[in-house]
Amino acid sequence: MTYKQKAQALYDMINQGQLMEGFEKYYHENVVMQELGEEPRVGKDANREYELKFLSMVKEVHGGGVDAILSDEETGTVMVESWMDVTFQDGNRVHFAQVAVQKWDGDRIVSEKFYHK
Repeated sequence: MTYKQKAQALYDMINQGQLMEGFEKYYHENVVMQELGEEPRVGKDANREYELKFLSMVKEVHGGGVDAILSDEETGTVMVESWMDVTFQDGNRVHFAQVAVQKWDGDRIVSEKFYHK
């Protein structure tokens, strides 16, 4: 599989409600993830905790999708433009749009930075 195909497979899992399964399959043990303007989270355990906390705040997912995926197969760099429409436990409904820049090593993401407002 190309890096572009791997990223698409990951987002297919996410959009089918399998975020944590995709996380376990496609993220490296030493992954570094970062939201724009925040400190990086280092390691799969720290990032798993972050993702589980996010999921615990979600009451309902109304949809999600990928608008574009670009990849540089030589460097293992992938950019994904995606969106998600969720209602949180507090009743607030939010439409997220973001770009994720991923660095892949083999079958796993070793770093990912999210750009969103």
